[in-house]
Amino acid sequence: MYSDAAAAALYDVLNPWNPETYPSDAFHHRLVLAAGSVLDVGCGTGTMLGYARDHGHTGRLVGIDPDRAALDRARRRTDVEWFEATAAEADTRTGGGFELAVMTGHAFQVLVTDEELRRSLAAIHASLAPGGRFAFETRHPQARAWLDWIPANAADVVDPTGRTLRTWHDVESVDADVVTFTGTTADPDGTVLRVDRSRLRFLDVPALNGFLVTAGFTIEAQYGDWEHGRVTPSSREIVTIARR
Repeated sequence: MYSDAAAAALYDVLNPWNPETYPSDAFHHRLVLAAGSVLDVGCGTGTMLGYARDHGHTGRLVGIDPDRAALDRARRRTDVEWFEATAAEADTRTGGGFELAVMTGHAFQVLVTDEELRRSLAAIHASLAPGGRFAFETRHPQARAWLDWIPANAADVVDPTGRTLRTWHDVESVDADVVTFTGTTADPDGTVLRVDRSRLRFLDVPALNGFLVTAGFTIEAQYGDWEHGRVTPSSREIVTIARR
């Protein structure tokens, strides 16, 4: 088997944070450095905030995540505040008053039900100072990204202990705008070590903006890519900056 701690470490291998390499990371990094205080909702192992601190951020940096194994890795950094909490607890666990809240890595899509979305957006809104901004991205449903989540697209990786692994995804169902899928971690010979089941919601622009406006946000900007291009019929992303 493959433990939660090992899976959290493997996540950093599969999803490295590097604004010099990845346009999505550069987009968020610029916003983080420009804000005096930042709340990372769904911070995972904390690499974004650690990178910001290493590159000159001197203000308050706070990360929240419900995944204890991921937070255990994040807490190796003692110059950032970490809280085990969901997005719906963003305001009550952190004290609020942030200039910027972010959700990176398509973490926004784990908010699947209407109730989760409403409660989470209300809490994020409440965690911001007046005029504070919330930046996040979600995969545009028109791109149907889940069509690539198939075993044929398996990836061979080496984890932090030097162990060679094979990882892949497999979609179980597409029900309206919710996609249910599994992520498998295996030995190179196919021996399964771990299977994680996930659900993601793919909101289109009108539905997404409806939830944001109901929560009290104003849409400041919305892009279809990381270079600030507009949302078009071929966009794969919906990158949003909303203001309290």
